[in-house]
Amino acid sequence: MRLKLVPQQTSFDFFSRWKVWLGISGLMMVIAFASFMLQGLNFGIDFRGGTTIRTESTQPIDVGAYRDAIAPLELGDVSITEIFDPTFGPDEHVAMIRIQAQEGAEAVSADMITQVGEVLAAADAGLKLPFESVESVGPKVSGELIQTAVIAVVLAIGAVLVYIWLRFEWQFALGAVAALVHDVILTIGIFSELQIRFDLAIIAALLTIVGYSLNDTVVVFDRVRENLRKYKKKDLKEVLNISINETLSRTVMTSVTTLLALISLYVLGGDVIRGFVFAMIWGVIVGTYSSVFVASTILLWLGVKRDWSKPSNTAGNQFANIDA
Repeated sequence: MRLKLVPQQTSFDFFSRWKVWLGISGLMMVIAFASFMLQGLNFGIDFRGGTTIRTESTQPIDVGAYRDAIAPLELGDVSITEIFDPTFGPDEHVAMIRIQAQEGAEAVSADMITQVGEVLAAADAGLKLPFESVESVGPKVSGELIQTAVIAVVLAIGAVLVYIWLRFEWQFALGAVAALVHDVILTIGIFSELQIRFDLAIIAALLTIVGYSLNDTVVVFDRVRENLRKYKKKDLKEVLNISINETLSRTVMTSVTTLLALISLYVLGGDVIRGFVFAMIWGVIVGTYSSVFVASTILLWLGVKRDWSKPSNTAGNQFANIDA
């Protein structure tokens, strides 16, 4: 007996209220953008600047004990990561401690670093002092990271626009990019609203979300193009419904299996990757939604060429007219 989340044959009408779905998506984007403008993002050390301390110990690193020891110092955002490297000897255990820039200063003061060493030595008898290395990143470098991150996301979306345009038609390209912009804005909005720490790992998650959402959208668009050739007399709305229903089982199964893995990581993976995993969970949900209710709806709104056997500059090309 095989478990099926979605029957193989479905006949849902996804576009009976397509204007409502576009309105809901637009409203969510406005709310997300407003939250970003009013509250901003809770930038992590990568974007704020701060100090990185490399510790060495003859005992296994207990990240929880380190975090509990540093907490009373009230240093703000502190990230602790144990480093595993086969080149280390059996008695070498290394951790990286990243502390955000303190109020009115670009880096943690020497006195504060001394205090950190004292509290960690009390929690780890094998800790070697002084620290192996202490490095600081100022706000200027952090500002450059923000600029580079924005450029990376914009270039990724721009590359998608060109790719879809060349592979399909410009209407498909605009639908796909609208879905990607929708996903990115909603992801940034949820991080702004919940004030979850936003660092370079979240930028990596955003780029992954762009790829995941694009994959879903291209699967649907491929089927749409096939069905436009197959059902030349059917209305575009009907062709879109047929295409989405035919790919629905694959879309749901892919999303659910991905979410199962991500939820496991979110619950069991610890604080270090929790922000990244949360972004991925949110991205899978909104990416699946946008592939149907944003990308395909934009395609319905714009219309699309129906005669695929002729070049796009031929006078005989016809575009579908969409009834409101």
